[in-house]
Amino acid sequence: MVLICVWPAPDWSMSRPTPCPVYTLRGAGAPLNTLHFSCSRGDTPLLFSGSAKGAVHVWNLNSRRAERVLEGHGGNSVIWVSTLQTGDTLISQGRDMRVCLWDLTEGRSEALDSVWTGSVGFCQCSVLEMSPSSYLLAFAGLQTEETKIIEMPSKNPVCTLTPDTKLGMVMCLQLWKPDSGLGPLLFAGYEDGSLLLWDVTQRSELSRVKAHPEPVMCLTFDPGRLRGVSGSCEKQLSSWMLDDQNHIQLQDYVTLVNPGVSQLRIRGDGRLLASAGWDHRVRVFGWKKLRPLAVLQYHTDMVLSVAFSDHQDPRQRLLAAGSKDQRVSLWSIYNQSANTC
Repeated sequence: MVLICVWPAPDWSMSRPTPCPVYTLRGAGAPLNTLHFSCSRGDTPLLFSGSAKGAVHVWNLNSRRAERVLEGHGGNSVIWVSTLQTGDTLISQGRDMRVCLWDLTEGRSEALDSVWTGSVGFCQCSVLEMSPSSYLLAFAGLQTEETKIIEMPSKNPVCTLTPDTKLGMVMCLQLWKPDSGLGPLLFAGYEDGSLLLWDVTQRSELSRVKAHPEPVMCLTFDPGRLRGVSGSCEKQLSSWMLDDQNHIQLQDYVTLVNPGVSQLRIRGDGRLLASAGWDHRVRVFGWKKLRPLAVLQYHTDMVLSVAFSDHQDPRQRLLAAGSKDQRVSLWSIYNQSANTC
């Protein structure tokens, strides 16, 4: 953990000098594949990171140190971490074909339970809380194109979703629940560049578009605006929206300077979009118009993950980036009212 420098003002623009991280976290000892914040409960804001050596680090953002290291995937790469809204349950996914459940309240170093996925790919799980006591977990299945959804913690199968044509591997997933009263829906990106919307309750495909000529590496969706964006190994992001018939409509393309996007994240207030680039950079866009706002340059290898913090006080919000260079950078950007976004 090294303090690099402090950025003094939240209203910088592309014409101003590139800011520095407010601080960085070191010590993971491996590439950082995934990041997740838990800052809205209690007095100790936390950042969880999953590394390529199979460890989940629990970073205390007050002390800027890892207060715990969880190793439940047998040294296999951890590709996704998340917590439930209560903040007591941590979920981690590894390339050992397991999803592990951890109880953060008891200080245990062993996983409470696990789910076998059968998938050796890099598709990250998605979780959707249905009630205080149950949630859905979606993950790539044993067969190339299938997505499995189960109810947790009972592990009862809900459905298996498989396209009726060959689209290649499922690459990325996002569960969500519309306000209209419809059952849970699922966005899934595939190896051939297709983006599908599934009705989980009906086990049926609602819409399909060809969003990219290359595999859909990542996607994120804003339920408030019914709008999403996806990235690939090419030099562009594809934005799309849902119409009133739940059909995916392609909108704009954003051209990037360099190819390759590992991950995309929208900030909780719907103002900013961040991308993790293969070119070692984090790019920040205004989410409303997809206007480029900043390029954050710090890492010396490809950026694998980005995450926005969920601090209750907007002035404390952070953007974190995890890189193949084994470091996590944390940035304070656009934390005041910004009409330009």
